[in-house]
Amino acid sequence: MTTLDPQGPAATGEQGANIVGVGMGDGPGPDVMAASTLDGNKVMSSDGEHVGKISAIMLDVRGGRIAYAVLSSGGFLGIGDSLHAIPWSALTLDTDDKCFLLDASAERIRTAPSFDKDNWPSMADMQWGTSVHAHYNRSPYWSTTRDVVEERESDSNL
Repeated sequence: MTTLDPQGPAATGEQGANIVGVGMGDGPGPDVMAASTLDGNKVMSSDGEHVGKISAIMLDVRGGRIAYAVLSSGGFLGIGDSLHAIPWSALTLDTDDKCFLLDASAERIRTAPSFDKDNWPSMADMQWGTSVHAHYNRSPYWSTTRDVVEERESDSNL
């Protein structure tokens, strides 16, 4: 299995998922690809445990960003699954092993805030989002992007 890159998104202040591996095919991917191609991808914890699969990619429609990946874990055939919102920047796409690496231990993921398929949280709620990002030791995606936009605006006013 590929290890996480310490110089990945969290280290550089970027909010996108990092990409590792040599799996560069013809056509789209891995830099630009359909979100539906990522549904069902397995997710491995930082300590090498298979912790679930991606069940959805959540978009910040107004901001034009990926907000979260939804991790489905436990259960059987979709019954009894726990769902976890994972900050996009906490994930690394491993093109060699065709999976996501999550920068958190299996135990950390098990203790993360969760929900079920019938009771989704309000993912646009900044207080909820801040707590999810804090659990994974990430800055909220909207605050980093806002800082970059504000910096660009101040540079253009010079």
